[in-house]
Amino acid sequence: METTLNAPAGLGSKMMAALSYLGILSLVPFLVNRDNAYVRFHARQGIMLWMWEVLAIYSLVVPGVGAIFFNLSGLLCFAFSIIGLVSVFMGRAWRLPLIGKWAESI
Repeated sequence: METTLNAPAGLGSKMMAALSYLGILSLVPFLVNRDNAYVRFHARQGIMLWMWEVLAIYSLVVPGVGAIFFNLSGLLCFAFSIIGLVSVFMGRAWRLPLIGKWAESI
């Protein structure tokens, strides 16, 4: 679902928003660009993706099911990161499935 946030005109804001989908680096735009709603939107989603990735790593301690969850989570997080990056460079604020609503609560 797409939210109504306009992308800032500068390339710097888009680069900061794109940084949001690169794992732990999502903390950088979240902490640096607090006044930019577009960057903050993508940073929140990036933080949720990163938390999901960390949870997937910890799931490896569960025999059998943990490895399956880890592999599926890895594929989903990779796909969501690509979708997030594409939406950033298209200038859209598209809420990712499964994590978009949770990200708004950060």
